Amino acid sequence: MVQKDRDLDYIIDEMIDTVKNSKDEIFHIGEESRQEYDQLREELEELKEEVTQVIDEGDYLEQQSRYSRKRLAEVSRNFQTYSEEEIRQIYDKAHQIQSELTMKREKEARLRERRDDIERRLKSIEQMIERAEGLVGKISIVLNYLNEDFRQVSDLLQDAQEKQAFGLKIIEAQEEERRRLSREIHDGPAQMLANILLRSEVVDRAYKKGNMESAVDEMKSVRPLIRNSLQEVRRIIYDLRPMALDDLGLIPTIKKYITTIQDYHDIHIEFFHKGFDDRLTSQYEVALFRLIQESIQNSIKHAEAAQIDVKIEINDKYVIAVVKDDGKGFDVSEKKTSFSVF
Repeated sequence: MVQKDRDLDYIIDEMIDTVKNSKDEIFHIGEESRQEYDQLREELEELKEEVTQVIDEGDYLEQQSRYSRKRLAEVSRNFQTYSEEEIRQIYDKAHQIQSELTMKREKEARLRERRDDIERRLKSIEQMIERAEGLVGKISIVLNYLNEDFRQVSDLLQDAQEKQAFGLKIIEAQEEERRRLSREIHDGPAQMLANILLRSEVVDRAYKKGNMESAVDEMKSVRPLIRNSLQEVRRIIYDLRPMALDDLGLIPTIKKYITTIQDYHDIHIEFFHKGFDDRLTSQYEVALFRLIQESIQNSIKHAEAAQIDVKIEINDKYVIAVVKDDGKGFDVSEKKTSFSVF
């Protein structure tokens, strides 16, 4: 069971390390996304300014182009009044302005496309950052669960194992109790009844032979056997469930039980009672009686005590029962593991 607990702790540690690494990776992704977001945001602002400037320059060239077209139209109408050099300069100027305007419009289109692309990327990165933050939050919850709550799984499993083992011990105790009762009935009432049966056959044979005096003497000798058998049966019944517990209650039953135990064993038992004399509910009285009964039996059988003190205090809030003996005792820090099924 100890090895399985270690294996479970190792698995939990590995899970925590994996989740922590995942959290760190997601955090780094989020940080890199924020840096990229800030860079793109800065680039977008510069790009917007450049687009505005290019648009203004394009609008100015557009005005210049319209003016140059008017100038060309005027030259065409008054072709003879201009020299060849003037005409060439006017055409070159108009062509230059048109070329510059075309380049500006193309640059404006490229800048607008770049601007739109950055804006789309910014939205995508913003969503990525939000998802990363959400994942980091969820992973933090998972880590908290693993570190605090899931850590208790090992303790809970161990507790469940101990409860299961305790349940098995209860079953073993029940079986041992059945064996004890079987031995007591076999060695006590069963043997006595068998002896009585044999003695009754002796009486029957004596009676059939006409030896009445012998038959009467035999019947008289049988009476103590019957009386002892009845007493033994009553003792066994009392051990199973004392009738006095239902009729008189807990305290008188404990006193009577202690008196009976002292008669059967060479031991001194002191009983101290404090508090209420009112009856408790039946299940509590049975449970308390069995606890005290078992404690006294343990003191006699295992502790080999010569003196036992039994104390019980009953009030309206709690019940305190103490069984103390002068026996050899045991180390309460040691736990039996031989019954473990894991």
